[in-house]
Amino acid sequence: MRLRPVPPLLPDVIRAAIRVCDMTEYSPVGHCPSCGGTLSGYDTRTKRFAVLCDADGDWPVEVIIHRAYCRECGRIVVPEEPFYPGTRIGSPIVDLCTTLASSGSHGNVTAFLDRLGVKVDRWSVRSYCHLSIPAPKTISMFGMQLPASIIVLSSLAGDIAQGQKARGTDVLAACNFPSRYLGVTFSGMIFSSLFDLSALVIFLNDLLMV
Repeated sequence: MRLRPVPPLLPDVIRAAIRVCDMTEYSPVGHCPSCGGTLSGYDTRTKRFAVLCDADGDWPVEVIIHRAYCRECGRIVVPEEPFYPGTRIGSPIVDLCTTLASSGSHGNVTAFLDRLGVKVDRWSVRSYCHLSIPAPKTISMFGMQLPASIIVLSSLAGDIAQGQKARGTDVLAACNFPSRYLGVTFSGMIFSSLFDLSALVIFLNDLLMV
């Protein structure tokens, strides 16, 4: 099957959406979910979120995970992360894989992602398509369906001042994961529930002049 052509602006949108997540930080909030005790810092580690690629090589995108421990019961508490359970890649990339796979083979998805500058092997695409997760919300742009998470992250990237980085809470909201982070304001617009997709499409079409 012949690969679909890549719209000129699409690689920039995809890469901006992924790069905005680079080195964002995630920490437990509140009290221990088991006993309600006070949390203290435990350790910090980086986690691979995605791999971007171009003619010069591969460029890893990572996030920072802060774990905590409960002073009362000793439980190690992991924060909310922009990952689906059991995956090793950021949830927006999984959304992108499953959305593209709805109209193409796993091999074609891998090849198309490579042309977008995102590195995911075909076997990973196949495994993501078999995850027990709801199908991602999508938006019709560039003549194709794209995950809402990718589009909202791209919009978020445009709001970040040069030299600054996005907040982990904003990334979680853009990824619709977890649901309690929904309703965050982007560019002066509030997308509640599963986002006001129609308003978002109009906003981004004006922004990108599609």
